[in-house]
Amino acid sequence: MQASAHIDTFARDNLPPPEQWPEFLLDGPDVAYPARINCAAELVDAMVVRGHGQRVALRWLDDGRQAAMTYAELQALTNRIAHVLTEDLRLVPGNRLLLRGPNNPMMAASWLAAIKAGLVTVPTMPLLRAKELQQVIAKAQVQAVLCDVRLKEEVRLCLQPGHEYHCPGLERVLYFNDTAPDALDALAAAKPDAFACCDTAADDVCLIAFTSGTTGAPKGCMHFHRDVLAMCDLFPRHVLRPGPDDIFCGTPPLAFTFGLGGLLCFPLRVGASVVLAERLTPEGLLQLIADFRATIVFTAPTFYRQMAAQACRFDLSSLQKSVSAGEALPDATRQLWKQATGLEMIDGIGGTELIHVFVSSPPEQVRAGAIGRVVPGYVAQVVDDAMQPLPDGTPGRLAIKGPTGCRYLADERQKRFVQDGWNLPGDTFVRDADGYFFYQARNDDMIISAGYNIAGPEVEDALLRHEAVAECGVIGAPDEERGQVVKAFVVLKPGFDASDALAAALQDFVKSAIAPYKYPRAIAFVPALPRTETGKLQRFALRRMD
Repeated sequence: MQASAHIDTFARDNLPPPEQWPEFLLDGPDVAYPARINCAAELVDAMVVRGHGQRVALRWLDDGRQAAMTYAELQALTNRIAHVLTEDLRLVPGNRLLLRGPNNPMMAASWLAAIKAGLVTVPTMPLLRAKELQQVIAKAQVQAVLCDVRLKEEVRLCLQPGHEYHCPGLERVLYFNDTAPDALDALAAAKPDAFACCDTAADDVCLIAFTSGTTGAPKGCMHFHRDVLAMCDLFPRHVLRPGPDDIFCGTPPLAFTFGLGGLLCFPLRVGASVVLAERLTPEGLLQLIADFRATIVFTAPTFYRQMAAQACRFDLSSLQKSVSAGEALPDATRQLWKQATGLEMIDGIGGTELIHVFVSSPPEQVRAGAIGRVVPGYVAQVVDDAMQPLPDGTPGRLAIKGPTGCRYLADERQKRFVQDGWNLPGDTFVRDADGYFFYQARNDDMIISAGYNIAGPEVEDALLRHEAVAECGVIGAPDEERGQVVKAFVVLKPGFDASDALAAALQDFVKSAIAPYKYPRAIAFVPALPRTETGKLQRFALRRMD
């Protein structure tokens, strides 16, 4: 590792032992970074240096009107915020800064500014409560917080002495999107536009991303400056292929690495722009695409399914590419979207541990039922429990290597995620002879019923093809005779009523679509499915409901 720029060495001190790291593939031309680099300077300042300062970087709605910020304006704003962080909050390189806010320009600028200052950013989902914030703050030993003023209440509980969620080491908090004289907005406005970015090493930690949708203690995934750039220079370059005239938009939070890449870093890396929006419905996202003439959209399968039904009401002629990730994309949803828009979905599987997508294919190389092939720069195989490669066509554990990989913050679970130099994301896959990867299920979500292995997502895809089904989730329910049976939780479309007759009809429909032994022997009609803030179905919550 290079000499760190961090004065506070907590992040490097709490990396896993080197022998527990995955093997990193850093010899490719796409990831040949210099030993010292600051990823925020590369994403913003470098564009200004190249003469693109007047190009639009960020777009948003301000009181119903379209607003925009150029690269030069974003450079100045991030520099002013960096002055506040280092002068007013007295933070030094390596300190951890928790960020809390929805997708808006100040949240984006705060993340970039913190990295310019050499800090380690800890972005958090807007819906987290004080209890969850306390866990993150304690795990990462956070010293300061930048928070959207509208989300201040939960942070204030963490600052309150005597409260059960009080964080004793947390003393410095600033609020933004606030008119108060001591808010970040006012303090930054008084600072100079120039700032000397911290001379960070390429392998200095700049991001601790906490995993979403998990149970138990949160896991912090530590990423270097080079990792942020690598996520921009592999999947986007080889699969998404954006250009400077693209306008990105979508729903994933910037606190989620899917959103951090797709809705901030990817567009900035190529001189493009992104529309930042805080609370979007499927209809709202369609309207946003039409209003801003967006060309690339990022969201989860559930949104695409709901948007497909309304797409005919909006002018989507500007849209050229749509990216799905965050959870399994049912082929039924892919086809609905294609019928509605003419666009072939770009599906992808990534993960917080590897920062972004590592298996995907461009639209012209899509194969039915497959997520895609390994993104150039990564290598992948399907292995058994002994880490031995399995023949094509045989289900097994997905194993990945590339320029990014898992480094948990002081966590024994590192030993499970990384084995023999490979990252093991916890997914069951089948690979075909042409190198396409077909998702089966999470390793712990495979349903074993009467000796048969049944992948819940396959049953979900079959159910979603029925005209009555809006959403569904499938789990294995305990059964004395079979060990487990397939149980489906179904949300019906308007105009359909739950009944035993409809349940039987759905069962027959699945039997006619896939192998009959996979049909759901139990069906529960529910008003909604439990999902994380990033759109992932929470199967553990379905199990609790069961």
